Amino acid sequence: MTLIEITLPKTIAKALHLPASSPRRQQLKVLKKLLKKAKLTEFGQHYRFDEILMSKHIGKRFQQLVPTHDYNAIYKQWWNKTLEGKRDVCWPGKIKYYALSSGTSESASKYIPVTEDLLSGNRMVMIKQLFSLRHYDDIPFANLRKGWLMLGGSTELQQGKGYYAGDLSGITAKKVPFWFTPFYKPGKKIAKMSDWNDKIEEIVEQAPNWDISFVVGVPAWIQMCMEKIVERYKLATIHDIWPNLSFFVHGGVSFEPYKKGFEKLLAKPLTYIETYLASEGFIAYQERQNAKGMKLSINDHIFFEFVPFDDKNFDSDGNLVENPTTYMIHEVEEGRDYAILLSTSAGAWRYLIGDTVRFVDVERCEIVITGRTKHFLSLVGEHLSVDNMSKALQLATEELNVSIPEFTVAGVPHGSFFAHHWYVASDDHVDAALLRNKIDQHLKELNDDYAVERASALKEVYLDVLPEQTFMDFLESKGKIGGQHKFPRVLKGNMLQDWKAFLSKTTIS
Repeated sequence: MTLIEITLPKTIAKALHLPASSPRRQQLKVLKKLLKKAKLTEFGQHYRFDEILMSKHIGKRFQQLVPTHDYNAIYKQWWNKTLEGKRDVCWPGKIKYYALSSGTSESASKYIPVTEDLLSGNRMVMIKQLFSLRHYDDIPFANLRKGWLMLGGSTELQQGKGYYAGDLSGITAKKVPFWFTPFYKPGKKIAKMSDWNDKIEEIVEQAPNWDISFVVGVPAWIQMCMEKIVERYKLATIHDIWPNLSFFVHGGVSFEPYKKGFEKLLAKPLTYIETYLASEGFIAYQERQNAKGMKLSINDHIFFEFVPFDDKNFDSDGNLVENPTTYMIHEVEEGRDYAILLSTSAGAWRYLIGDTVRFVDVERCEIVITGRTKHFLSLVGEHLSVDNMSKALQLATEELNVSIPEFTVAGVPHGSFFAHHWYVASDDHVDAALLRNKIDQHLKELNDDYAVERASALKEVYLDVLPEQTFMDFLESKGKIGGQHKFPRVLKGNMLQDWKAFLSKTTIS
């Protein structure tokens, strides 16, 4: 059965039908391709890519000769030259696009190189994900030919000296392939709008004119957009205006906290499809219906390495140590948390993106995102991950039958000891004390280290319930509204101080 009545380029169609070799071989093939393409660059010459390519053990030799990098390290030594217009630094040619990324905790924008090779690889992964839907049960295939509402950053990019910069979602929308244009909404005119509130208003205005089957974006912003449409046209559900809405493609954060509030807007269930699209590349996607994890894109444009997320490889602030232990795809274990290193077709080399993942199926190369290297709490050895926090909150909200789409946690002093302070967003009636106790109890059951420390140096847990709008207003005050921006699950340093000041000002006003 043909999923979409379009003619794909021959190279894409051929790739979709190639038999798969072992994950190790696929990854080594990708590494060789990257090294060959970049061997004459300044980076490739410096780190002797020619020598690596001649080695019998190319993966190990690559790890021996090329150091690991975080953003500051690779930008200071290499990427800053590309912003000045220099060619052939880490990837052949001139970098024309940069994805602006500040993660969720840092204020200064990071300039992540985006090349045509990277965008082409991303599109290939997107197509593979689309074609994987043929393995799903009860999929309304006719709906695949209807509208796709992709809610992302502005395609009106910032212009630098010979380059453009903006959200990756905006760059991607600007470069939408011709064969996808008939399905793409909100269309080029609205996508170009830089004011997020104006963009949402225009989408709400045009909503009755579209037949939307797919919605794609960060859960918080998609939910907000649909709420505004329902409110404007006095609908019971979003299906009253988009009866063929069948799919929600989401990523970046766990969907579970949003699910209860999201489904209040629906008249019938959607098929949820999780993706892992970072500024550095399309990393993974949900290949199977109801799969626990997402399949890594191991046969396209990214070479992966995995660093065990433990005290041997990371300091107390989540910074990578020198010469960490690194594993290739065939060396990982299920149930263990790893930080990801990427080498990509945009000139990122052994680059720490800051996310942590856990393999749930090694044979299928399927992972779940467990948090960020700097988004964890371990004030006294409790080693609390975002995954722990999200799971405990999910269990508590299910028991109390309340919707809490956003939350964040901070570590704070408590006399001579320490405490955790939770801030949760809900427009439901929530018993804060009961919720706090349930979260605390679930964390003790999920994390042995947390249970031990709650009996010693981690003396207290505080919890404040705030309106959901408070979280959105804070993001807007930081210039992080819309697009790919997400609320940080752990607050530290300057961001924590800014949050406290914002809450104090909000309370006073």
